[in-house]
Order: sequence, then C-alpha cells, then structure tokens
Amino acid sequence: MKALRKIAESTIFAYSRSERKDIFQFVFARYGSYVVLILLVIVSGILQPIFFHPRNIFNLLLRASPLGIVAVGQLIVVLGGGIDLSVASLMATTNIIAAAGMLGRNELCLPVSLICLGVGALVGLTNGVLITKRGIPPFIMTLGMMILLQGIRFVWTRGAPRGTIPSLLRFIGTGRIWIIPTAVLVFGLVAGVGAIILYYTTYGRQLYATGGNRQAAKLSGINVDKVIIISYVICGFLAALAGLVLTGYLGLADNWAGKGYELESIAAVVVGGAYLMGGRGTIEGTIAGVLIMSILVNMVLLLNLDVELGMIVQGIVLIGAVAFYKVKKLG
Repeated sequence: MKALRKIAESTIFAYSRSERKDIFQFVFARYGSYVVLILLVIVSGILQPIFFHPRNIFNLLLRASPLGIVAVGQLIVVLGGGIDLSVASLMATTNIIAAAGMLGRNELCLPVSLICLGVGALVGLTNGVLITKRGIPPFIMTLGMMILLQGIRFVWTRGAPRGTIPSLLRFIGTGRIWIIPTAVLVFGLVAGVGAIILYYTTYGRQLYATGGNRQAAKLSGINVDKVIIISYVICGFLAALAGLVLTGYLGLADNWAGKGYELESIAAVVVGGAYLMGGRGTIEGTIAGVLIMSILVNMVLLLNLDVELGMIVQGIVLIGAVAFYKVKKLG
C-alpha cells in the first residue's frame, strides 16, 4: 500500500482539481490537435475499415495537399494578426490562367506557372500594402479582393473558361513518385520551408512578435508594416501554388476551382491550435488541422452521408476549437 501511495503522489492525481485542470488545458492546448487526429483516424478505421485502404489514403492525401499549401500561407497571415479571404478566388484565377496559357503543352508549363505565381505574389502585395498603408481591415480588404478576382475571371472567360491542362501539370496534381503522391511532396516542401522561416529566421521571430503585441513590436524596432506585407505576399504566392496543384488534380478549367478553401484553410489553422488574433500557431499543428478537416470530408463520402452533414461536423469542430482556445487564451 505504501508503494501504491508513493506512485499516486508522484502522478497527476497528487495535484489539486484546479491544478489538474490547468495541466489538462496546457497539454490539450499544445497537443490537442494531434490527440484529436489520432482518435479520428482510429474511429474512422472502426466505422469504415476501407479507410485504411491504400487507394483511399492516396486520395485523401491528394485532396489534403492543395488545402495544406493554402493553410500554410493562411497560418503565416494569421500569425501576424491578419486573415486572407481571397485565397480561394486566387486559386480559381490561377486555374483559369494556367488552362488558357499552357494550351496543353508541357513546354509552356514552367513559364505560365511562373506567371501564375507572380500574379499570386502581386495580389498578396496589394492586400498587404492597402491593409498596412491605408488602414483597411484585413477582412474587408481580402473580401473585396476575392470579389474583384471573381469579377475579372467571369469578364475574361464570359462564364465559359477554356484551355487544356498539360500532362506535366497533371502529374504534379495526380501523379506519384514511387508510392508518394507528387502533390504531397510539394506540400511537404512548402511545410518544411515554412517551418524553417517561422522557427529559424529573424522574420519568423518578428512575425510572432507582431501578432503577439503589435505595439510592443513597434517599440522594439520591428518594421511591423513590412512584416505584415511580406506575410500577405507569401500567402498569395502559396495560394497560386495551391491553385496550380489543384488544377493538375482537376485536369480542367473551372471558374470555381478552390471554392470554399478560404474557410477550410482558416478552419484548419484554428483547429491546429493557432490563435486568430495572432502570435500563436505552428506548422505541425496546421498540418494536423488540415488532416482533421480532410478526414472528416473523407468519412462523409465513405459512409455515404449527405455532404451537408459533413459541413455541420466541420462547423462543430471549428466552433469547438475556437471556443477552447479562446477560453485558454483568456484564462
């Protein structure tokens, strides 16, 4: 009995109820998205064993990759205290430019892709400059940009986009190298570079400082406007890259390519533990959030449920995550 008592005294049960609550909140705030992801994978496998079939895993990762690329860019903006609602519209614009410019020819894939990435960076630059220099709220600025890009697409295509996707871009969207989908490799490269930028560069530290306390960041000598502008440029660039990957996956021109990715990317970032007011969030947490959102959609399809039910579940998960992290932030 004495041995058992010593063991109990050395465990979490030795703490008071309030102390245990604080410990639980701390652990869940840091590792909650990973716990939810693991539990979701286990439950999905129990409900539908085909979930673990290699073909399903392959398709799941293919769908998650464009969302993951966008989510990394969204995370960088959110860390600075902003938000970008124009990413999905930018993805669709990239799709239209790529289809019309590449004409199904592999030799045009690289130059047109560079143009698309340049357009994405320019859109991000415009967002960042007007937000910082003209004081336009990020929500309003990026919402307006979303509508503007949508209007430009429909005026250009007259509602009927045309073009052919070359096999090289199709390989990036749907192919594989050995057993790994090419799109996943692109996502992994983006996540790796993003982690290096956020964790090991001066810019990353300045971004966290800016989102954590903008006034204190200014007083410490950080060029806050520059940091925020760069975050939007990166987000626009990654949205265009995600648009190219999604175009390769779809294999056709579509004025609504990427529809809903603006909200899904924000949801993935928040579910992954980021704080919408800025200053807190990680690449690995965002990856977990992307997988959680993608698995929820995948299970709706495997269980032959209504798509609307999947939206309800995603909404509940998002609201629950925001509610928990908000309480933790205030507590």
